[in-house]
Amino acid sequence: MTRWTRDELDKIGAAEELEIASLRRDGTLRKPVTIWVVRVGNDLYVRAYKGRTSPWFRGTRVRHKGRIRAGGVEKDVTFVDADPQLNDQIDAAYRTKYRRHGARFVKPMVGPEARGATIKLVPRSTSR
Repeated sequence: MTRWTRDELDKIGAAEELEIASLRRDGTLRKPVTIWVVRVGNDLYVRAYKGRTSPWFRGTRVRHKGRIRAGGVEKDVTFVDADPQLNDQIDAAYRTKYRRHGARFVKPMVGPEARGATIKLVPRSTSR
């Protein structure tokens, strides 16, 4: 299994935003969407603000593969459902990293809909 390098984790984890694009059934990338990303330990997580009905989230369900770009790093990834037992840690990471944006934006990211649409980003080799 491919792992994030320390440099990738540091750069992506520190990035304010991440661009995410899932693969279509035909293997082409969808249009990238800009979202927030957090780091918990040696893993990276994203959440859909509007939950599982968000178009970009639904796109990750088609092939579970795509590409991300953040902090000067571009990487092919696999989208894995996050372990729900980590939700409190992921919530804390969102609250800490994005607190300057205020509760209006952070609260939905730690709410039930977003928690149910939490994805772990797992790096993968460039072959599709």
